[in-house]
Amino acid sequence: MAERVRPAGARAEDFLELVQRARRGRLKLYIGFAAGVGKTYRMLEEAHALLARGIDVVVGFVETHGRADTVAKLTGLPVVPRRKLEYRGVTVEEMDLDALLERRPAVALVDEIPHTNAPGSKNRKRYQDVEDLIEAGINVVGALNIQHLESLNSLIERETSVVVRETVPDRFVAEADQVVNLDLAVEDLEERLRAGKIYPSEKVAWALDNFFKGQNLATLRELALREVAQSLERSADNARRTSQAPDDVPQSRARLMVCMSSYSPVGPQLLRRGSRMAGRLNTDWYAVYVETPGEAPDRIDSAAQRHLHSAIELARELGAEVVRLKASDPVAALLEFARASNVGTIIIGRSHQPWWRQLFGRSVPLRLVREADGLDLYIVSPDKPGGEAP
Repeated sequence: MAERVRPAGARAEDFLELVQRARRGRLKLYIGFAAGVGKTYRMLEEAHALLARGIDVVVGFVETHGRADTVAKLTGLPVVPRRKLEYRGVTVEEMDLDALLERRPAVALVDEIPHTNAPGSKNRKRYQDVEDLIEAGINVVGALNIQHLESLNSLIERETSVVVRETVPDRFVAEADQVVNLDLAVEDLEERLRAGKIYPSEKVAWALDNFFKGQNLATLRELALREVAQSLERSADNARRTSQAPDDVPQSRARLMVCMSSYSPVGPQLLRRGSRMAGRLNTDWYAVYVETPGEAPDRIDSAAQRHLHSAIELARELGAEVVRLKASDPVAALLEFARASNVGTIIIGRSHQPWWRQLFGRSVPLRLVREADGLDLYIVSPDKPGGEAP
């Protein structure tokens, strides 16, 4: 099983060094491309290594899925009991955030980070629980699969026809102190599945016909390898810039801008594309909405307002700086902002106006093509399931 890590390394000793230096908690993430690659098992192995060195490590939440090897690895590790909640007549078990904050271990293990907490929990998502632990000075070792990255949501659905409901914002992974990719050959993972080491035997055939199709796994594996490679590049680039003397620091690189509208069928796709591209370029990015007189809050319907609010929330989750402009001419406002804010790349959706309005020059994308001199422009069409990757 191969590992790809950030420059800080993936050994227990490396993470221990970070722990000892930190006041605020540190985060180490094990990332895989599917269930069964060994994320939880490796977390538990690391916990035993830290425990052997006298570090106060506890299991905050680990999901074994009944796998015998994983269950065995829990033996000997201190476990903080889960919190039990009643939801719709069913008892639900969640990680007990309050108990962990009171216990204040040096390191807490947290599995299934994209999980949505039951109503009545302090936070809506488990990754927010992790952020609370880190803010309190507790170091966290966690795990998630690559398909749960928010910016990959549209791409995953298009390439695998699988809709991923639970996601984490890309910034959560980008801000981790160490990222370890657990890689495994697709054939080896399928063999583990058939041997009953991932799911019970009655679920194997269903899994092979659905999410665990060979092509799906190959796509997800490639995405995981690419994500960690880009993470390494960003870390190396940031390290080079940090090590430069002030006079040698180059001018900040051009930023990226995604153009939002009050109602667009490609809005979430544009934002996810912008997040991915900004990550590859290692630059900041904006999500910009121009409110024209005809789109004042009292003049657009409630559905458009809800759509715009959702888009703004998604943009913030993905790490964008959201900018709201007021202007009668959206193209002029967008270009003025771009040139004043060191924007080098603009992403916009294909116009959904009738062809005759576009023909007479009222299409925002076509006007940007004509007027955005010196700027790179990407016009995005709606995703279609099964279509080719961009």
